[in-house]
Formats: sequence, structure tokens, C-alpha cells
Amino acid sequence: MASGLTGSASEAAETVRQRLRDSIEATRRLLDSECVEQVADVAERIVAALRAGHKVLFFGNGGSSMDAGHLAAEMLGRFHYDRPPLPAVSLPDATAALTAIGNDYSYDDVFARQLRALALPGDVAVGLTTSGNSGNVLRAVQAARELGVLTVVLTGATGGKVAELADVCIRVATEDTPRVQEACMHLGHTICEIVERRMYPRD
Repeated sequence: MASGLTGSASEAAETVRQRLRDSIEATRRLLDSECVEQVADVAERIVAALRAGHKVLFFGNGGSSMDAGHLAAEMLGRFHYDRPPLPAVSLPDATAALTAIGNDYSYDDVFARQLRALALPGDVAVGLTTSGNSGNVLRAVQAARELGVLTVVLTGATGGKVAELADVCIRVATEDTPRVQEACMHLGHTICEIVERRMYPRD
């Protein structure tokens, strides 16, 4: 059997290599951006909120909705090691509420209305939006700020409209949607790691 790839298999392998290069480059750019200090600051502010008895609420659409659930699960379960659960909510996971609000009111209200019911002053709301222009994320950030909730958004290079609304807008240095999502999850994982270590340091 020949060891090399030919034809479409070779082209596919090159696509894999190129996407890995793209992802590496997007991540490399983070090292030289303000994201480093922003992520460290957000992690410390989440720690302060949790120690004061507050919670973190995550939200986003599509792939970002799954990322919101993923990050909430890292806090509710465990990240690197066993420890008590950390209070976190993924708003997109509330399927019945999401569809009821979208049907009875507007899809732009699906996160804002949940926040008005669940969020308290001192909580932290974390939105994920690759474009920074998702209507329901914008409305959620506005609602959270009215409620006295710290608003953090993970988004692409331009920041979109949400950049002017959020207390902290973490912009990754690319507008390529898959690379934005990958980079945001990298930063989200890092926040979870820092929070876990600060909340429950290991001996």
C-alpha cells in the first residue's frame, strides 16, 4: 500500500494543515494583545463575585450557545480537579424558556428576559458573539447593566456594536468565525482554570 496521499486526500490533508496554521496564528496574536490582561482581570472579578455569593451567567447563539453551556459546565462540574461546584448558569440550555420567550415576545428577548428573572446585582454575565452584533446578546448586555451585573463579552476583532455596551469586551484578533470561536474557548477555558485555582487552591 502506498504511504503517501494522492488527489482529494492530499488536498484535504493540506486543508487540515492550513486550518491548524490559521488557528495557531490567531492564538499567537492573543499573546501581543490586551486580551491577556483582560482575561486575568475578568477571572479575578469572577472570583470576587463568587466569594461574595454571586453567580456567573453565560449566553450566546448557535455554536456560541454550546460554548456557553460548555463553560458553565466547567464551573458546575470540574475543570482540572475535584472541588465543590461553582454557581453558573447557561441561559441557552433553558430550551422551554428560550422557545417560549422567542415565540411569545421576540428572539431578541430570549436572554434579556431570563437575566431579568435570574440575575442579581453583583452577578457576572458573559456573552459570546463572533460578530458582536447579535440582537439578543446586545439586549441581554443592556438588561444586565441595568440590573447592576458586570457584563463581559468574548467576540471578534472589531467588537461590533457590543463593544460600546459591555463593561469588558474581549476581542480576539480575527474575524474568521471558526477561529474566533476557537480563540474564545481558549480564553474561556483559561478563565475557568484561574477561577478554579483561586477559589479552591490545591495544597
